[in-house]
Amino acid sequence: MDYTMQVSLTGEFDDVVDATIAALEDEGFGVLCDIDIQATLEEKLGEEFRQYRILGACNPPLAHEGLTEEIELGALLPCNIIVYETDDGDIVVSAVDPQQLVGIADNDALDSIATEVTERFERVLAAVTDERASGSGA
Repeated sequence: MDYTMQVSLTGEFDDVVDATIAALEDEGFGVLCDIDIQATLEEKLGEEFRQYRILGACNPPLAHEGLTEEIELGALLPCNIIVYETDDGDIVVSAVDPQQLVGIADNDALDSIATEVTERFERVLAAVTDERASGSGA
């Protein structure tokens, strides 16, 4: 089962992270948390790991609308977007598929919200791809 939407890019890891955060902000999302998995695994376990960040993104109006319809939806928020380096050196930006995520709740009132978030995430992924293709921020 596919549960993410993703693009694979070339470029500098930190530049892709910055471009992803900017694209999220352009779509009305704030990044509530930014977890550096590589640093965490090194600090907590002494283990080396690839560059890997988890961005917890939230669009307050859409979150409010969703929580109004389904109070337990908070267990699925914020929506996560991950940015990681592949073994080949490419950078993947992957967002949770809101349709799959909201499907867990089995509440038809959330369908339009999931569609809206999906469309916004698609634009985020397109914007990151376009920025990398144009060479901006590289």
